[in-house]
Amino acid sequence: GVGEQVAAVTARAMNGELDFAQSLVARVAALQGADEGILQQVLASVPLMPGLTELVNHLIAHQWQVVIASGGFTYFTDALKLQLGLTATFANVLDIANGKLTGKVLGDIVDANTKARVVNELAAQYNIAASQTVAIGDGANDIPMLKAAALGVAFHAKPKVQAQAKAAIRQGSLLQLLYLLD
Repeated sequence: GVGEQVAAVTARAMNGELDFAQSLVARVAALQGADEGILQQVLASVPLMPGLTELVNHLIAHQWQVVIASGGFTYFTDALKLQLGLTATFANVLDIANGKLTGKVLGDIVDANTKARVVNELAAQYNIAASQTVAIGDGANDIPMLKAAALGVAFHAKPKVQAQAKAAIRQGSLLQLLYLLD
């Protein structure tokens, strides 16, 4: 019942008009009192980006470490980790008590700086040369991550993101990324 309100705040944050952490807190607060079951309904109805499964399968077959660093929620990223066989996910944790969303986020918020840090930390953890890192994003809070990676790709991104990324995929599926990789 708060879809329009949340979508408006999300759009402003993606365009870089609002501080991400503040916008996340406002969006999550709008969900206070919602039944936890709504998360499963959303998960069941959200389509995967075209080409995602094929891209991840290809990268994993070539020994890539594939990670999601998201300003979204672990409820969804953990499901994707299992479904796609991802190395790891980093996202925000929704607070749930007695089967209801409390309207709060637990722990530190995964923001633009966290996403950039994940690129560098995972490269070190998996002994990946900095020159071999790739990040894909679409919103303003992805810009530091795109800049931290050797190849930062704006995917169907906001104009502000496209202007600051090293490469941009403006149409087609995620499989277009394969044309940019050596």
